[in-house]
Amino acid sequence: MRVTLARRREMLQLLSKDYQGATTGLEFGSSFELLVAVILSAQCTDVRVNIITRRLFPRWNTPAKMLLLSVTELEELIHDCGLYRAKTKNIMATCKLLQENWQGEVPGQMEELLKLPGVGRKTANVMLSHQFGVPAIAVDTHVFRVANRTGLARGKTPDEVEQGLMKLIPRSDWSAAHHWLIWHGRKICRARSPLCRQCSLSQLCPAAEEALEK
Repeated sequence: MRVTLARRREMLQLLSKDYQGATTGLEFGSSFELLVAVILSAQCTDVRVNIITRRLFPRWNTPAKMLLLSVTELEELIHDCGLYRAKTKNIMATCKLLQENWQGEVPGQMEELLKLPGVGRKTANVMLSHQFGVPAIAVDTHVFRVANRTGLARGKTPDEVEQGLMKLIPRSDWSAAHHWLIWHGRKICRARSPLCRQCSLSQLCPAAEEALEK
């Protein structure tokens, strides 16, 4: 199946209907809380992150408060999250930089966000989109998988997929489309055993065509 521009646009229309109003599954009450939650979310489900942040944020919800914890104490608080030692190191270093350079506030510029330990383009795009009203497409594992499988935007790296999606999708829809793709990846286009027979894109998607022929 050749994935034409018309097919890709039709896929986006279907996704927009299926996931209208979709937003992040993370629970947070401030830019700092969202930043920490997104750092924790690497190789960890939103459900697990929310369990962790419910015990963390009631007492340690600012950089200054977080820095009152020792490394060992923070590790214990997030120990049930994957890569918790590396995440502890990044969170503590980020808190220190936020205190030193931005008076404890999270900066709203890509170049400044990328200076924070543990923050890559995905995390920075999430922050810009959710908290600062900047249109952005954050490419996580779900977005990367769905974009490549469907042919919406193929690439070997998240950056390549991000650029492809940005060219395809109107800028005004970037932030919303990010959520369409994430939720589609979670609910239907799963990493293992995708539910192609339940997928609204099945008549347009080359991966679904191949799977349904088997």
